Amino acid sequence: MTQKDALDILKTGVNVFLTGEPGSGKTYTINQYINYLRDSGVEVAITASTGIAATHIGGMTIHSWSGIGIKNKLDKYDLDKIASNEYVSKRIRRAKVLIIDEISMLSAQTLSMVEAVCREIKQNHEPFGGLQIIFVGDFFQLPPIIRSNIEEKKIQATLLEEKEEGVFSCDSSAWKKAKPIICYLTEQYRQDDIDFSAILSAIRKNTFNKEHLQKIEKRKIKKDNFPKNAPKLFSHNVNVDYVNNQTLLKIEKETEIFTMTGDGPDALVATMKKGCLSPEVLYLKIGAEVMFTKNNQKEGFVNGTLGTVIDFSRSSKNPIIETKNGRTIEVEPMEWSVEENGRIRAKITQVPLRLAWAITVHKSQGMSMDSAVMDLSEVFEYGQGYVALSRVRRLSGLHIINLNEKAFKVHPEILVKDKIFKEESKEAIKIFSKLPVEKLKKMHSNFIKATGGEIKKKVRSLRRKNKSFSK
Repeated sequence: MTQKDALDILKTGVNVFLTGEPGSGKTYTINQYINYLRDSGVEVAITASTGIAATHIGGMTIHSWSGIGIKNKLDKYDLDKIASNEYVSKRIRRAKVLIIDEISMLSAQTLSMVEAVCREIKQNHEPFGGLQIIFVGDFFQLPPIIRSNIEEKKIQATLLEEKEEGVFSCDSSAWKKAKPIICYLTEQYRQDDIDFSAILSAIRKNTFNKEHLQKIEKRKIKKDNFPKNAPKLFSHNVNVDYVNNQTLLKIEKETEIFTMTGDGPDALVATMKKGCLSPEVLYLKIGAEVMFTKNNQKEGFVNGTLGTVIDFSRSSKNPIIETKNGRTIEVEPMEWSVEENGRIRAKITQVPLRLAWAITVHKSQGMSMDSAVMDLSEVFEYGQGYVALSRVRRLSGLHIINLNEKAFKVHPEILVKDKIFKEESKEAIKIFSKLPVEKLKKMHSNFIKATGGEIKKKVRSLRRKNKSFSK
């Protein structure tokens, strides 16, 4: 399915699961739909399963948005308390469309709790209280964090109508009630290497073999032969922090310190700070390897662009970065914000950089890199190795320190589900492609009117301006 096909389906107001391989343009597509809704005056709630993902799309976590926080169960008292919260109640009542990004990392239990909250506050028995619900993500990527058996036993009966039998959100009763149309994007905007794309596809299809492994093995390097300036991906934070801190200490230059600021409710600001890829306190020196953590098409960088600190502005003290393609950029502080009802409710401000000698696989999700050094010897969950490998655009940019068997493993349940998703997506195309153009436009118009919006004669362009923004 193309991005245009998916947008046409989204605009009809049906519930959708927008999926596809890394680099197929899921984030780009959903951002175009968000622009379309906002230009039409439709209130859209933008959320994600994690704080990091939320900062990528300019939203908040689904846990904060729905008011469930860290709860793992929902009884009548909890539901009444959430519904009586003025902020939570107002934003859910006003929302017409709910987007949940990185859906693979949201558990079945949590999704059903969100659905119950929406129905209660909306006072509407339809799935999610009648909201158009859009799930975005790829189940081959990082899975939900599973509670231990001891914690599981502590959970008492909840308000949920059915006990969730699976782990993944697509197993939940809420997903089944929503009956999302599957929009499986098939275009590729990240990997431009046919051999590498074939390897990644083989991992997804569970057909990874000795021939694929041999090609990966050829990308192995020794620890004393790292390519200069390539970021390193590790599975654990302790390795990342050690590499970054130790490498910075070795640079015999003066340290410049940049401190993040926040404005808004303390709890929301704290959550945004925790989820931001830029650290709350950023230490830089001339010679430091850095990675941009935000998109700025005008200035010529995106989330994942690599560079080196070559100086600091004498007047503003802003760091001056030379990117890998030779562009020099004075990097000014930028904002990450959460909007509600067209107004900014909270924001944080920081220089959109982080030290980039090393980064965790989890934090790399959603990024595109020209090259990376990876230590996948301690990969501990399905999808982690796949996420790391798929960050890189081509095989020549892949540099492996070590591997373990799980690096190429994907969850067996997802292998089965993925085949079903692809077939359902093909069926969706068949159905919608048969609709006359005028009828499709009428469906688009009807949905906007039903949600209190207004079709504008001119909306923001949906034409792709820069393919590097694709996810």
